[in-house]
Amino acid sequence: MAKRYNDLYISTRKTLREAGVQMYSLEARILVAHAAGKSAEALLRDMTLYVSDETEKRLAPLLARRLSGEPVAYITGEWSFYGLPITVNKNVLIPRTDTELLVDVAVRALRGRKMDARVLDLCCGSGCIGCAIAHEMPASRVVMADISSEALAASRVNAQKLKLTPRVTCLEADAKQPPPMLVGNFDLLVCNPPYIPSGDIAGLDGAVRDHEPRLALDGGADGLDFYRAVLKNWKHVIRHGGMILFEVGIGQAESVKKMLLMNGFLGVESAKDTGGVDRAVFGRI
Repeated sequence: MAKRYNDLYISTRKTLREAGVQMYSLEARILVAHAAGKSAEALLRDMTLYVSDETEKRLAPLLARRLSGEPVAYITGEWSFYGLPITVNKNVLIPRTDTELLVDVAVRALRGRKMDARVLDLCCGSGCIGCAIAHEMPASRVVMADISSEALAASRVNAQKLKLTPRVTCLEADAKQPPPMLVGNFDLLVCNPPYIPSGDIAGLDGAVRDHEPRLALDGGADGLDFYRAVLKNWKHVIRHGGMILFEVGIGQAESVKKMLLMNGFLGVESAKDTGGVDRAVFGRI
């Protein structure tokens, strides 16, 4: 008996739910749409249409990968961040909704004050933060920097796909070392660094621990190594009156705020994500 897209979605959702996948409804829609070569919107429109045998064949290995623990974003190669389709691969972290707070804080700080701001997205990974800021601030110029050439390749793809070049450029740089020569100065340095304490990584959810890059997770013994290094090595690239903006892990906000104060930053504050966690720490120099 021929299946409709709705039947395929329901059976996929049931399989994911029984496997303990938390967002089984969302992920079922994403996987079925990807197998069908449709957008999520087109899938909803076509739910009553019949499914081809080819679509069912394409879905089976995708579903098997998800059931093995691989995150759906790596299976489809894309994830939404701040309303933008961000290309991702195994060399970059999957963008989190909590991280969208950094874009909110950055845009509030710059809009109406410094519309043509020069922004550095340090430890950029996929470039989701830098691309979102550039998209929201059309006169801004953004440099996205990372130590991983593979991550920078994903950043370049996203900047090009979102039609943000040449305003958005990429730079290979180590956040734990002084910046390269002639990097220039910035009105905002935003950084979502690795901040998981080394000893906590083994206890992370398997989808994160086994599939996302450790290079983007491991923040050293106390999770704070990168904050210390960035403040030591990169503070001087921030223009007078400019801002530094960090994402922090649960329970880290007070420690990072103290670091900013000790390094001469003023108006140091934190902001909470949708879960009520102090997720962003920022101040001006």
